[in-house]
This record gives sequence, structure tokens and C-alpha cells, in this order.
Amino acid sequence: MLKNSTGRKRPYRWKHNPHPDTPVTSVFSSLHESLQQVLAQRLDWSDLREVQEQAYAAVTGGNDALLIAPTAGGKSEAALIPVMDDILKNGRAGVTCLYLSPLKALINDQEERFRVFCVPTSLSVMKWHGDVPKGDRSWKDEPPHFLMITPESLEVLLQERTLSADLRQVRYIIIDELHAFVESERGVHLKVLLDRMDQLAKRKIQRIGLSATTGNPEEILHWLSDDRRGAVLVAVPAPPQEKQFSFLVEPAEGKRVDAVAGIVKGRKALVFVNSRSSAENLASALRGRISNLHIHHSSLSSETRKSAEDAFLAQGGACIICTSTLELGIDIGDLDVVVQVGPPDSVSSFLQRMGRSGRRGKAAYVAWVLADACELLCSCAIIECAMDRDVEKLRPLEKPFNVLLQQFFLLLHRQHRAGRRKMVSDLLSHPVFAGITREDIDHIIRHLIAEGYIATDGEMLMFGTEAERVLGKSNWKDLYSVINGGGEYRAVTPDGDVVGKLDARFVNSHTNGEISLGGQTWSMVKCDDGHNLVVVVPSGAGVSRTFWTSSGESGFSALICERIGQIRAQGESVLPLGEPEQELIGGLLATIPEGVSGYGLYVLEKIPPGRREVVVYSLHGSRFNRVLAMLLQKRLGRKVQVRFTDFLLRVTGAGKTGAGAKVMSALESIREMTRDEIETLLPVPRRDGWKFASLLPDRLFAACAIPGYYHTGEFVEMISLQEIALLPVPPPDTPTGTE
Repeated sequence: MLKNSTGRKRPYRWKHNPHPDTPVTSVFSSLHESLQQVLAQRLDWSDLREVQEQAYAAVTGGNDALLIAPTAGGKSEAALIPVMDDILKNGRAGVTCLYLSPLKALINDQEERFRVFCVPTSLSVMKWHGDVPKGDRSWKDEPPHFLMITPESLEVLLQERTLSADLRQVRYIIIDELHAFVESERGVHLKVLLDRMDQLAKRKIQRIGLSATTGNPEEILHWLSDDRRGAVLVAVPAPPQEKQFSFLVEPAEGKRVDAVAGIVKGRKALVFVNSRSSAENLASALRGRISNLHIHHSSLSSETRKSAEDAFLAQGGACIICTSTLELGIDIGDLDVVVQVGPPDSVSSFLQRMGRSGRRGKAAYVAWVLADACELLCSCAIIECAMDRDVEKLRPLEKPFNVLLQQFFLLLHRQHRAGRRKMVSDLLSHPVFAGITREDIDHIIRHLIAEGYIATDGEMLMFGTEAERVLGKSNWKDLYSVINGGGEYRAVTPDGDVVGKLDARFVNSHTNGEISLGGQTWSMVKCDDGHNLVVVVPSGAGVSRTFWTSSGESGFSALICERIGQIRAQGESVLPLGEPEQELIGGLLATIPEGVSGYGLYVLEKIPPGRREVVVYSLHGSRFNRVLAMLLQKRLGRKVQVRFTDFLLRVTGAGKTGAGAKVMSALESIREMTRDEIETLLPVPRRDGWKFASLLPDRLFAACAIPGYYHTGEFVEMISLQEIALLPVPPPDTPTGTE
């Protein structure tokens, strides 16, 4: 057990990727005079940063662009400056630029930044999303030059015939935090909206994506641009900067809470945890011990989250217990420390979280509060990956039938009656649906006709009675978003104030009526299942644990786990750890057999007391190992039990003799399987994770869900590269590491 160990703090100078060969000259003096004045007088700028100069050259050259720079690296300004310069120099009127954001809170935050630039130059800015009063979501004679909006609100706006006509003037679309979209159905929806904007404007609108992290930027640039025009990647690494880390490893939960309290007291601190339940539990445990304590996660009301964000604007200490909701670029001002309670599941998340600290000339400081040696080893692996700029790749969805179905119904909603061939052609015109065939859509249409969602009149299609009944509620508003809002209950006070959202399974299984939400304890006094509503009142009870059902798999990314293999091969981490941390990691690494690395599958047959088992060391993360365990189970038969972690698989019941050889043979056969063969063996996920999944025929739902849920494309790519090796049998009492 390691207590109160802070290790050594010293600056880490991260590797610096070479800059593009294109020469960069100062463009500041060429900017419109009023823009120069804003930069000089309001921001005290006399020149532009490198990312801003490169972005200016890319955008003014007529290209789509993906701008990659660290958090607080000037990306927003890099996108805004060339757009403003064009508007001012050419006197453009109307909505010239859309700013698309994944979060309403990010729009609220960025609005002030845009106004600082725009208002002194007489350019107008408007935000438009669900939290903006309906009366303010419109314009009369003067459309704004910049419209800040979410994809879902843009979908609504495009249904407004009068207002949407003003979007024909749009020349630029800025997509902030692009990486937050790419791997999700919202990203597919975003791509469709970009295409529809091109169709509305009758020109190829320039697309400018902003991102802090991605491991495959060229592929993401291609995904963004679709080869419509020139496309330029502007990637400017962060300059070398001092970064400080401290580690505390403590098995006892109560003492970890004490450690967090000691670190954040009197400071401005973000404390990142990896789930909403953990956030609620930690906030409850710290209540009364830390002044100005707040909580921030996706199931809290927007008012609660905004209150937490505003707390950092005041003087003095403030602490927010948060999840990934504060990873994105909401500016919370100066920050003294980022506390990471347990390691995050990806390098990308860590970079986003660390980027919240170290601004305005300060050294970034991340304090790690960890439960055991395994968490310490994973944390070191994450930092090492970040030092080498190794970040997870982003992989767009391949067959997004769920979004295609949404767009099918929206087309029909706009036209009321539509020709079948024309609708199919319109849907297939979107590059994001390139993996879907005409036969697939015909199959969907036949299924919808049979289920009563679509009626026909010759070649014409129209809504059927089931569509009117199921989708037509509240003027078809459910069609505007692909976000699945099912499975949650709104928690409201008797006065109608929304506190947040609760998981349906938690509500249905909870017996004593006490819940923790927003860092406070409440009593559930009434549950309305018909409207998914829970009435709550404040309670004086103690800590009450609340849970939410996760929508995806947990565990570390393959990149982190493979780095652990490299650390095992090296014998130690390259980080300048203190002696207690080195001893902890060294002891854990010693339990991993020699020869195991992050590249390969290593089979070890063991004969522990009472049972025989085979351990497969697979340092590829739980996403990969989960699929491998399912396939191994299929290959070895139902009598065999296969369990998995991020780092290994345990196989029991494979026979009293030759079990290792059987597992080896099964792994080799899996490595030779085609993707189609693999996907036919995997169980189809539950439909409730996809908003429109109930309307898809079984075969197409499986074709949509299995690749996205299990990431089978990535699995096949990875397993084809694995060498499979049999390790020598160790003595019976040898421990097996990384449980």
C-alpha cells in the first residue's frame, strides 16, 4: 500500500512533430482594418499564431480545412479570422457562417468570444438551440452574419421554409470539437446536414473542422471534405511546456476521498471521474468538507451545469466533480489543478482533461488519485502515449441505417408524397451512406409498408397510419434528432424545476426512495411511468448511491494496453517516478511473463490448485478481448468458460490434457476468419440503444448494430496482425498479473 506519495515533479518536454513545409508569412497586416483594430485594441495582438496563419492561408485559398491544435491553442480564432476578413472585405450580408457545436453549453461559452471579435466590426452573432427562448430563435429583416447552432437545431431550422431560405447565403461552416461527432450517429447526421446545406446554397460551402485530438487526422479530413474541393490539414503541435504530475495510490476509498479533499482545498480544481455514479458518490462524500463544491455530468439539468461553470468565474477556490462533459472546450478560466480519480479510458480523454490546466502561462498540473498498482501502470501508459503524441484513431460508422431511416422519414415529412425512385436516389447521394445499397433501402421500404408505416399509391410513397401514430406526436419533433432519449426519467420538484435525469432501471429497482442527484440527496415521492417522470423533494438522508446504465463498453483503449506491453518489454516506465511508484509498477510487471508484449497473443497453460486453466495474454483492451472471448467460446464449445479483462483472457474447462494446444488452434482459426464469418457468430445487441432501430428489418438492424457495437472492422484488422505464441509452463504457484 502506498500512501501520500507524490513522486517527483519535473517538466516533460513532449516530442515535437515537424511543421508543414509550406512557408508561412505574416498575414496580420493584410487583414481588414477593422479586424486588425479589434485584434490590436481588444486582445493586444500584433501578429497571429502559427495555427492562425496556416488556417488563414488554407481557408482563403478556398479549401476545406481541419485545424488541429491543443486545447486553448487558438483554433477558434484561427477559423474565425479568415471568415470575418472575407465578410468585411466583400461586404457580405446575411447568414455567411454557421458555427456547429456538439453542445449547447459550448455555444453559450463561445458566443461571448465571437461577440468580442464581431460586435466592434458591426458583424452580428446569434445563437440558436433548445435552451434559447423560442421568441429569440428568429430574425426579421436582418439575418445574423454568424449563426451558432447544434446539428439538431439546424435540422429544425431547415424545416422552416422562410428562415431556411436565408441559409442560402452561407459560405462557411465551422464544426467545433469535430472528434466528438466522428464515431457517432450524430456525426452521420452532421454529414447529411452538410450535404443538404450544399444543396440549399447550390454551391460547395467551405467546411472548417476544429479538433484537439485524433490519431488519424488525414482520414478525418477526408471524412469531413468528401473530396468536394481542396482540403488542407493544419496541424500545429503544442510548443514544449512544463507539465507536472503527482501520484497517490491508496486502496481504501475513504482515504482516496480524503486525498482529493486535501488536493482541491482552497484551489480552483476540476476533479475528473469516469462515470456519473462516481461523480455523485464523490460529490456526496465531499459535501460539507469543500466550499464552493459543484458537480457536472450529462444527466444534470442545464441550470445545474451552468451554475458549476459560473463558479469558476468568481475569485477564490472552487471545485467541480465532473465526467467527460467538461472535456470539451468550455472555457472555465484559470485552473490550479486537474485531479484524475482513476485513469481515463483513452489518451484522447486525458489530453482533453489535461488541456484544461496549464493555460495563461501556468504549468499544467495533473494529480492522479489511484486505487492500486494496475491503475498506476495504466496512468503511466497514458502519459507515455501522450508524450509520443500517440492518440486513438477515430473510426466513422459504416452502415448507419438508423440515421438513413431518420432522413427517409424527414424527406417524406417535407414532401408529404414522394416518388420511390427519387427518394432512394436522394438518400444515396450522401457520401456518408456509401456503405448502403439500393437493395438495402428497397428492403427497408418493403418492411415499412408491411408494418403500416408507409402507404403507397403506385410509385408514390406517403405516411401510413403507424407512422402517424408513433412518429407524428408533437409535430414529428422526434425525427429531428438521432439522440436516443429513451430509458431515462426526468426528476422534477413539485414546483416543476428540473433537477436532472435518472436511469429507468435504477428508478424501477430502487426501493427506499432516496437518491443522489446533483450532489444532493432527494426523496422520490411520486413516479409517473406514463410520462417517464419522477417527482423529488430535498432529503436530509445521508449518502445514497445512484447508478446509470452505461451505453457502451468500459475499459481502456487498445493503445493504452499495448503501451503497457512496451513498458513490460522495457522493464519500467520512462517517467521519472518516485521509488514507491517504481516498486509498485515493478511488482506488477513481474507477474506478466517475460516475452509478453503489446503485439501478439500469448498462450500460457497453468495448473493452479484445484483447476486447470489457460491464460491468453492479449494486451489489446476490453473492446478487442470481448469479441475474442465470444469467438473463442464458440470455437471451444459451451462447456468451456472464457472470461476477459483489458489485458488477458482466462479459459477453463478446455480439457484435462492439451488445453493450451486447443486454445492455440482455436485462436489461429479465428485469425483466419473473414469479417462476415465473425459477424455471423456475434450476438445481436439490444435494439433499445438505437432510436429508430425498432423500425428496421432484423437483417439490416444486425448489419447496422454489430459492426458499430463490436467494432468488428477494427477487430479483424488487429487480429490479422497478431502472432500467436505458446509460453513455457510456469511453476504452479506463479501469480498471473493484470487481473
